[in-house]
Amino acid sequence: MVFATTPSIAYVDSLVSGLNCHVLVLNRNYMAVRVASVKRAFSLLYRDLAEVIHIENDQYLSYDFDSWRQVSEHKQRFEPHKFDWVRTVHFSMAVPRIIRLVGYDRLPRKEVKFNRRNIFARDGNRCQYCGGKFSTSELSLDHVVPKSQGGRTIWTNIVCCCLECNVRKGGRTPEQAAMHIIKKPTKPKRSPTINLQLSSERYRSWKQFLDHAYWSVELK
Repeated sequence: MVFATTPSIAYVDSLVSGLNCHVLVLNRNYMAVRVASVKRAFSLLYRDLAEVIHIENDQYLSYDFDSWRQVSEHKQRFEPHKFDWVRTVHFSMAVPRIIRLVGYDRLPRKEVKFNRRNIFARDGNRCQYCGGKFSTSELSLDHVVPKSQGGRTIWTNIVCCCLECNVRKGGRTPEQAAMHIIKKPTKPKRSPTINLQLSSERYRSWKQFLDHAYWSVELK
């Protein structure tokens, strides 16, 4: 891994998991705007385009790249289990959960992207007819009201459906096929993928920035 405009940095294989984490990005007004990779987050920090926002004892603490490095040294010594880590040749750094863009105050997007990934996330990779959980390769997207009957390709008319249920339903409505929808499809107020991540203990600090329905986080 190499930070943009930084010297080349080699990471220890045993700590690669830290690079697989995600970082919530806030604008200057502390509103969530996106989720970034760890590599992108450290690049922004190193170039002084962002600062770490760390919540400790219900207080918001902010750190630049150098001060977060110093904090990381302390955390690694006394409470390493509370963080994910990346390691350079010369030092280790804790992966921040939240960063704030110091010169960016645009509002986040209000619309959640209507795409396959977000539909799968909204439905939890479960067939909305039989309730079974499947891999994405075993699921299709079904029009509740078929297009042949005037059904539209919108949030409220698309659900995840396993291949068996899709064949059984065919070009009929659930009522016509004597099938029942487990959960009525709705348009999410924020990215469904973020909702999945919030179930992880490591991302619980994100919740207070995402609770308001006005905020919509777009994965990059």
